[in-house]
Amino acid sequence: MNTKNPFSMNIKEVLIASLLSIIPISEIRGGIPYALHYKFPLTLIIFLIFLNIIIVPIIFLFLDSINNLLLKIDIYKKFFNSTVERTRRKLHKNIEKYGYLGLTIFVGIPLPLTGAYTGALGAWIFGMNRKKAFLAIAFGVIIASIITTIVIVFGIKALSIFTKSFV
Repeated sequence: MNTKNPFSMNIKEVLIASLLSIIPISEIRGGIPYALHYKFPLTLIIFLIFLNIIIVPIIFLFLDSINNLLLKIDIYKKFFNSTVERTRRKLHKNIEKYGYLGLTIFVGIPLPLTGAYTGALGAWIFGMNRKKAFLAIAFGVIIASIITTIVIVFGIKALSIFTKSFV
């Protein structure tokens, strides 16, 4: 990271990093590598992390409203009820055992499908307290951000032994 003025950054780069930080699958795991590549200042990287965290309440609202609309369709209602019930039965013991800490760890693992979207979906399906789930997911996003940053920074340095410097 450098000490660039965040207001002198190319707006296109900032928008792409922001988009990568809030879309499913990539989330912060896509935003941080992009930001590090373009040498974003720490303030902008923190902003990207905030974007990934702030999407959680929006996901909860979206799940509530869309689900309520779709439950009026019989096929969806049958599919939803059977799928959610099966998922709840299969994972109930793990949710009881690990709870919000498990949610934090799950979101904190920087792999595809383990981010804020999936964490919010899981918390919603299991009827977890939204405020506690939000905090657990937020901590998970922060952990994933730290791990992603470490892997990118040290991974690039580790790979540099295979490249020849011409300077």
